[in-house]
Amino acid sequence: MNFLAHIYLSGDQELLKIGNFMADSVRGSQYKSYPEAIQKGILLHRFIDSFTDAHPIYRQSKHRLHEKYGHYSGVIMDIFYDHFLAKNWSKYHATPLESYAEEFYILLKEKHSWLTERAQHMVPFMIARNWLVSYASLDGLEKILFQMDRRTQQRVSMHEAMVELQTYYSEFENEFFEFFKELEEGCQQKLIELNTHS
Repeated sequence: MNFLAHIYLSGDQELLKIGNFMADSVRGSQYKSYPEAIQKGILLHRFIDSFTDAHPIYRQSKHRLHEKYGHYSGVIMDIFYDHFLAKNWSKYHATPLESYAEEFYILLKEKHSWLTERAQHMVPFMIARNWLVSYASLDGLEKILFQMDRRTQQRVSMHEAMVELQTYYSEFENEFFEFFKELEEGCQQKLIELNTHS
C-alpha cells in the first residue's frame, strides 16, 4: 500500500499517522528512539507491508505487472491500490478527500521535527503536488508514476503501466475491494495488540 492507505489505516491518532507515514525510512530497531505512539505507527506500517506482500489477492493483482515491470510491479501496484482507495474515498471516510489531505499536510508541518530526514525532504513535494488527492484521477496517477520514473532513473518506465491499469481496471478494482476489507480487519486487530502491549 502507498501513502494514502497507510495514513488512513492509522485511524485518528496523529503521532501514529506520522510513524506510519515515515516508517520506510526507519531501519530495524531505530523505531525505539521515538515516542510510543510513533513507534506504534512504524510497527503498524511494517504489519501492513507484510500482510500485503503475502496476501494472495494482492499477489494476483501484482502478477499482471510482473513480467514487464519485475521488482517494480509491487511499487506500481501499491500506487494503483491507493488510486482505488482515493477514487472510492467516500465509502471509507466521512471527511472529503481534499479536506482529509489538507489536514494531514498541516499535521506534517506541525510535527516536522519528528520526521526522518528523508521524509522531511519529501514533504514539500508531496504538498505542492497534492499527492494524496492526485491518486484519485487517472491523470494525477500518471503524473505520480512519471515522478516515480524520475526517482528510479527510468529503470522500467512505470508510467507505461497505465495501459495495464486501463486494460484490467475492473479486475484490479474488485481485487482491491476484497483485499482492503481484509487489510482493514487485520489492522484493527494489530492496533488492539499494539495498544494491549503498551
